[in-house]
Order: sequence, then structure tokens, then C-alpha cells
Amino acid sequence: METTGSATEGDPLRRAEDGAETGTAPLATELKKKKSCREVIGFPKLTHWRTGFFFFSLFLCLTVVFAFSFIIPCPVRPQYIPTWNRTFSEAATYDFLAIEDASKDKVMDVLFVLKITEGSPNNTCAAAGLPSPCVFVLAVDGTDGASLWECALAPEFHWAQCGLGDETGRTWDCLLSHSDQLTAVDKYTGKIRWQQPQPLGVHSTVPVLSVPDLDEDKVGDLALVASNNTETRLVFLSGKTGVQIGSSVVLVSTETANHLLHRTKEGSHYVLLEKDTGLYGLALWKIAAKAKAGMEKSLKKDKHWEKNAIAASGLVPIYDCYVSPLCRSDSVRQVLRAGETGDPPNLLLVTGSELALVDGKHLQLLWRFNTSSVLSEPSFGHFNKDDFLDVVVEEDIGNFTKRVIILDGKSGGVLWEVNLLATPNSPRPATIHTSNYVSIFLFWGMVPSETNSSEPFASDRHSYLLHPLYSTVLLQSTSVLDHIIMFKATLLEGGRHAAYLLLTGPVTEEAEGTVVLSKRKLKQDVPDSKVLRIGTAGSSESNEAIKEAFNRLRFSDW
Repeated sequence: METTGSATEGDPLRRAEDGAETGTAPLATELKKKKSCREVIGFPKLTHWRTGFFFFSLFLCLTVVFAFSFIIPCPVRPQYIPTWNRTFSEAATYDFLAIEDASKDKVMDVLFVLKITEGSPNNTCAAAGLPSPCVFVLAVDGTDGASLWECALAPEFHWAQCGLGDETGRTWDCLLSHSDQLTAVDKYTGKIRWQQPQPLGVHSTVPVLSVPDLDEDKVGDLALVASNNTETRLVFLSGKTGVQIGSSVVLVSTETANHLLHRTKEGSHYVLLEKDTGLYGLALWKIAAKAKAGMEKSLKKDKHWEKNAIAASGLVPIYDCYVSPLCRSDSVRQVLRAGETGDPPNLLLVTGSELALVDGKHLQLLWRFNTSSVLSEPSFGHFNKDDFLDVVVEEDIGNFTKRVIILDGKSGGVLWEVNLLATPNSPRPATIHTSNYVSIFLFWGMVPSETNSSEPFASDRHSYLLHPLYSTVLLQSTSVLDHIIMFKATLLEGGRHAAYLLLTGPVTEEAEGTVVLSKRKLKQDVPDSKVLRIGTAGSSESNEAIKEAFNRLRFSDW
């Protein structure tokens, strides 16, 4: 048993005292050193600061959570009305319908033009100092059809084009040709940004070409192309003021059917001209140099294109009708970009006897498809799941019948086809992309078995939906009896709310009557639509299952 006088580990205090008595005291010295270090660094004070910082952080986090939960409101998604109509009596309308975000709510709105005496009750032609009836440009909300703004202009209306203000520095977006004037209108407010008289001797047509900044005022400029029986001219306009830049330039000494601006891989711009002998390109820098010396210095040149240019005229042959025996008897009627993707996008040419796809970079013919007369402007969509946009074509095969064909965008082969009665006043085909990497195809006409008459009437006109995954089935909706001026199928919001817009009115622009602008959600017609099985190998799915497949669709803007 240990004695009370011995210093052990179980009695450190006594050992410390003994150590102090003997003069060694190692443990006591170490304890004093530790105590002095704590006192020097202020350990109790650090503990208080740490505690205070913890509670401050906790208070700050709770404040942020409270603010986002109760004070800062969550974004409210637009409340759509599936179907709305705007009716205007004693009015006339035109083949112009633009889809733009005019209210800055990330939802697409609708811009169109009326010839009418009075817009809203407080906005009349007389109040604007204009003859009556006059031209009204209107913007209505895509969600509910409510008016956003109105702009009264002098009659008569010639053409309009919107979407010109994207990434160009311009404070306006729509250009209208009316009376003898050109007017630039802000799509957000409807205010006139500038108004200039039509350039002398140039009565241009759409499309208006949006070109780079030529007058160095940090605003993109415009090019107007006009053609008569003898020549084709181009005029540059300032995008900021509308004033003509330089002089007008004669592009070719013959009439051209249409034009388009093409940007090459090297960033050089070419004006594409449809002539009776084919499609040709003329470098924008060459045109700018002729309009005003030195104005071409900011424009890029493409040596790969220029090596193919004809020395005498400067034209670059893109598609020569004399090379194709089928094209010799007819000129190029249309040239379209095969989608907006690609750098540069490919070009689809329509002649009287064939369709041809040309590589937009190397100007090589990718494929050719023989056809008879094409009834309407082709559309583009994805029928099969590849990276190439397929082509929807309506071909006249006689006896009041048309063949709707979907061509493979990669090879030009036929992917799908159906024969319909070519009903009068039918819009061109339309497509809407889905999140399933295919598109929904919409076209107009009449299935022959649905009518007893071989000659279709406007009352027989129906719209049809085609789902590529159910290619042996068509979904037929109800007929539209009114005269259709314009039709567009689109997404009103990024990635969602697919709808179609119809502008109906009098048969001629001079006649006045009832004009109706209507929006209808695409899926709204599915429950009441009729399922038609086409071909010999019909789908084994029930009608309810097919309609459910359409109802499950999720749309995309890819």
C-alpha cells in the first residue's frame, strides 16, 4: 500500500508541491507556460468572437431565406388562354403576320396590318391626320389577344418585314413600305423611329437584306433590291436614320425573280439572285465599292468563292439551269435556306421541274429530286432522327390532287407521302419541333375518301397532323370555312405552348369585310379530331392511344 507521503501520478498536486520544495518543479513550470500563452492570445476573447460570428451567420442565412420565401415574389408564368379571337369589322388585311416578343415577357406576340378607319376608340385615321381608311400596324398579346399598341400610317400598304433589329444595334425591328414612304417601327412601343421617302426608281420587295454597318455609326444597315423588266438594282440605307448611303447599283442588266443574303464560312456576304438561267451570287463588298468608294473596307472577302466568279460580271455561279436537262425549260423559282442552322446553311432551290439541295459552303450539288409543279413554298422538319432537316413538298399531280412528300434531307429520297385533294386557299405546310427529336407536320387539304366530289371546295378544307412515330395515321381537325390570308404554327414560349395563328378576311385586299385573327393551342383540337388510317398497313394502336400520343407531346425550339 502506498503511503501518504509519497508523490505518485494519482496525486499530481502533491507531486508539484514536492517538486517546488526540492526546487525542480517541472510540471508546475509547464502549467504556468500554458496559462501564460492562453492569456497572451486572449483565448476567452476569441471564443466570444467565434460565437458571435456563428450567430451572425445564422441570422444572415435566415434573413436571406425569409426574403426569398416571403418578400421577393417568385416569377409568375404567363396564364395562357388556349383559344382567343380578335374580330375587326369593315376592314381589310394583307399577307403579313409576324411573331415577335413585343411585350418583353419572353412570350411571342403577333404583329399584323389592317386597312381600317379606326383602331381603338381614341385612335383614328382622322386624329392622325391621314385619309380614311388608313393603314394600321397592330401588336396583340400572344397569351390573351389583348392590344399592345397601334400605329397609323398613310395608305396604301405594299409590304412589311419584322425581325430586323436582332443584334444589329438598331432601336427598331419592323420596316414597312406604304404610300411612297419607308417607315421603321419599334416593335416594343409601336413608335416610328424614322420615316423616309422611297428611293427614286427603286420599288423594292421583301426580303429586306440586313447588312453589316457600312457607314460606321455602330448600327447595322439595310439593302433594298428592286427589279423591273430591264435590270435589278440595289440601294443601301442607314439603319439608324433611313438615309440612302451612296448611289444605287445595277446588279445585273436583267430581271431577277427573288433575292437572298448568304454568309459564307469565311464571313463574306453574297447577294443571291434568281435569274432565268439559274442562281448566282454577287459579293456585297463589290456592290458596296460601287455604291461609295471605300465603303467596302469593313467587309470580308472569300477567296474560295471569288475563284469561281465570272470575270465580266463578277457573278459566282451557284446553280446553272443549263447543266441540268430538267431545268433548261424553266428558271429557278425559289431559293430557301435549309433551316437556320449550319455555318453556312445549305440552299434548297425550287424550279419548275425539280428540287435541288446545294452545299452552302462548297457550292456542290448534294441531291436532286424530280418533280412536277410545286404548289407552295416547301417547309423543313425532322421526320427521322438524324441531324438533317427533311423537306416537305406539295406537288401538283393533276385532277385537283396534290401529293404531299417528305424528302430525306441527307439523300433526297422519299420518306413519306400521301395524296390529298388540293382544296382552294390552303396554306403551306408547317412543322413544330418536339423534345423527342422529331417534328410534328401540319398540312391542309382533303383526304379523297372523305368527300364524294372529285372537285374540292373551300368548305372541304381540313388541317392534318402527322406524328412521325405513327406515320400510317393522320389526325384530321375541323374545317376552317373563312378565307385564309395567313397561317403560322409556332411556339409562343421557348420550348412550350405550341399554337397556330390564323388571319382570315376578305378575298381581295381592296374589299372590306370582317377580319379575324385567331390563336388556337395545337393540342386543343386533338380530343375532337378524327383518326384516319392511310395506306394498306394501318397502325395497330387504338384511336385513343394515338390521341394520347399527341397529348403527351412536349415541344422544343432546338
